[in-house]
Amino acid sequence: MLMEKEREQLIEYGKKLVETELTKGTGGNLSIYDRQNGQIAITPSGIDFNKIKKSDIVILDIDGNVIDGDTVPSSEWQMHLKEYQERTDIDAIIHAHTIYATVLSVLHTPLPASHYMIAVAGKDVRVAKYATYGSKELADNSFEAMKDRKAVFLANHGLLAGSYNIANAFNIIEEIEYCAKIYCIAKSIGTPIILPDEEMELMATKFENYGQVK
Repeated sequence: MLMEKEREQLIEYGKKLVETELTKGTGGNLSIYDRQNGQIAITPSGIDFNKIKKSDIVILDIDGNVIDGDTVPSSEWQMHLKEYQERTDIDAIIHAHTIYATVLSVLHTPLPASHYMIAVAGKDVRVAKYATYGSKELADNSFEAMKDRKAVFLANHGLLAGSYNIANAFNIIEEIEYCAKIYCIAKSIGTPIILPDEEMELMATKFENYGQVK
């Protein structure tokens, strides 16, 4: 079975998204890129994360051709491939419909440096221009807004994050959703104090060796 280990990881982390209430049902998608072999394992379209089997995972090449699999790949496959084609620092991607990040995406409101943990994704999180889900336009928009970042809000849609492996992509989803929640609550009480760029740059350096799953 091609990319058997990666298939197992996608199933594991898809279930974790649901168990930790970062998404529900079929809301979102995950993929892993084997850069050496040029193969991408991606979750299928429309199957509940708790019901996906290894044989349901679709294997694509870097041009989006199906190499292995009888199911339909996630409708967002172009969004995943765009990152893999254009970036060398991302080999795993998770898209989820988390609540607070999606709230900010609906408001078209970026997440500023209101908490130091945002540095896991960059100095802030931008909002990609709205485009229909599954479209090439959405893939292009999300790529542009995630330049020099590891996460992006998809306008009126949800959260996208990428890293060098699936464990760290999941960590970014968790941390950005937590920070988005804190920011939304703080905004309801007053005006959050934003950390300066220098502090976020320092945090980015510190995070290179802190709490990362190798």
